[in-house]
Amino acid sequence: MSSQNNPTTVLESQTLKAKLPPMYQVVLLNDDYTPMEFVVIVLQKFFGKGREQATQIMLKVHREGKGVCGVYPKDIASTKVELVCGFAKQHQHPLQCVMEET
Repeated sequence: MSSQNNPTTVLESQTLKAKLPPMYQVVLLNDDYTPMEFVVIVLQKFFGKGREQATQIMLKVHREGKGVCGVYPKDIASTKVELVCGFAKQHQHPLQCVMEET
């Protein structure tokens, strides 16, 4: 029997299309105290950026006030924000990291 004549096949394929969870961008915010090199280290350590890409994001943060580090599901974005803020605090830098829904 051919599946083309079976209306259940069409219903099943439509039902299986699940809605994707909302994604969040992790953003670093500029301040007047955190060294640029520290921001580059954060981008490499927590977001897997290469030195050149990390430097470009750091310059965007410096010039425009903020820069996107990456886009993740909510739980991963939240964890990255916590890790970055903890790392900055541990090194006595006021660097702020936030997440925004895309």
